[in-house]
Amino acid sequence: MTRISVTVDGVAYDDDVEPRLLLVHYLREQLGKVGTVVGCDTSNCGACTVLVDGKSVKSCSVLAVQADETKVTTIEGLSTDGDLHPVQRAFHENHALQCGYCTPGMIMATVDLLAENSDPSVEEIKDGIEGNLCRCTGYQNIIKAVQAAAGSSSASSDSASAPSLTTAGGAQ
Repeated sequence: MTRISVTVDGVAYDDDVEPRLLLVHYLREQLGKVGTVVGCDTSNCGACTVLVDGKSVKSCSVLAVQADETKVTTIEGLSTDGDLHPVQRAFHENHALQCGYCTPGMIMATVDLLAENSDPSVEEIKDGIEGNLCRCTGYQNIIKAVQAAAGSSSASSDSASAPSLTTAGGAQ
């Protein structure tokens, strides 16, 4: 067993883990963070995406020991005092999900994208979520949600009232 110290969603944890344990399994099985889903176990789908020190990573391709001394943010860690994160709200308001399986990973990838580029073009959005697969939606509403979260004027006509990520701060 290897001892790790990791902060997950603002809470510090010191745990003994098997050196081969994947971060996704540590989050789900030891910490109960079941919003981080296991999609493919091969890093192809992106459903397991979390933020490690503010950068999106596919947690099925990272060992828990590699997360030692890092800050991990899961989908559960985005909301504050019961209020949805602006990206979560934009996905809900723009119907950017169907079955919902890919949604946590899409949202986490979007948070990272918008931290890097607060007003991405459609092509930049496509590039930013490229590692996350959705088999249900066709991506149109996902792109609309990203635009709305960014406060982009090219989103829908009500995007002006969409919350801006800059008011919520980054997911660090």
